[in-house]
Amino acid sequence: MKGDSIIVEDHHRKAAAGIVPVLLPILENSNQRYTISVAGQSGAGKSETAMAIALALHTHGIESAIFQQDDYFVHPPKTNDATRRENIAWVGTGEVRLDLMDEHLAAFLNGAGEIEKPLVDYHDDTIGSEVMEPGDAQVAIADGTYTTLLNNVMCHVFIDRDYLDTRAHREKRRRDDSELDPFIDQVLAIEHEIISSHKSRADIIVNRDYSSSVVSDRFKTMG
Repeated sequence: MKGDSIIVEDHHRKAAAGIVPVLLPILENSNQRYTISVAGQSGAGKSETAMAIALALHTHGIESAIFQQDDYFVHPPKTNDATRRENIAWVGTGEVRLDLMDEHLAAFLNGAGEIEKPLVDYHDDTIGSEVMEPGDAQVAIADGTYTTLLNNVMCHVFIDRDYLDTRAHREKRRRDDSELDPFIDQVLAIEHEIISSHKSRADIIVNRDYSSSVVSDRFKTMG
């Protein structure tokens, strides 16, 4: 998303350090493209963890392309916030074009050289487009609240921190004053109820202390 600030800190690197060794045996023994999702609540550090994973993979000669769920919302951020305030029932998976995100991940897996995807401009409150060229990327990382629901993902990472845990990060990020008003806490409580059930779909869980736990039998012998 244009206008977003992503700052990778030590705790994001700690999370990546627990995830990447699990994936390396798969990636280093195949020249096929691979997809990962990083899900969790607002402020959980999804984009930062996704970037930390990409940076860690880079040190092993594996390049990544990152797809942000923020670019796939039906409405741009400020319009989406206004829509929520008019009708809080709007909050949920229907806000996001998960089908399009899945379509683009499928294109990546199928070797597409170019993928035309949405691009949100936060400050202008608009949705444009950009052409992503994966190039030598072997891995696509999809980050966002509901990305555990994506079908074209081969490893689901879930950050297990709720909206109370993430408040300090949201205060630090502070894209807009509206992010910290009481209404947003209502939104995050609804999101928490929705994504709590998604944790059971995860292959790897990032715990509150940013350690990582492999919970899927498919990966337990790989880390």
